[in-house]
Amino acid sequence: MSDGYPTAAQKEALRLICDHEPMPAHRLAGELVATRRPSTNPGYTPAAARMAGTLVWRLQAQGFIVETPAGGWATTAEGRALIACPA
Repeated sequence: MSDGYPTAAQKEALRLICDHEPMPAHRLAGELVATRRPSTNPGYTPAAARMAGTLVWRLQAQGFIVETPAGGWATTAEGRALIACPA
């Protein structure tokens, strides 16, 4: 992760959250796996799940997403502006 600047992976996760909010972290992991080329590596899906957790933690720390009362993630105005996601 970069210091304060969203990475391509963070922007991709932000786009997925914006398109499907509120989105639980476990669903984000599934969406991240689905948007990439398939892999025969048995560790691929668990690694994507861990990456999803790291991405949401960083996006929340940067103020681009917030946790909903139901435990999902939703974009903030700043997050939507970053990726030009409609309100």
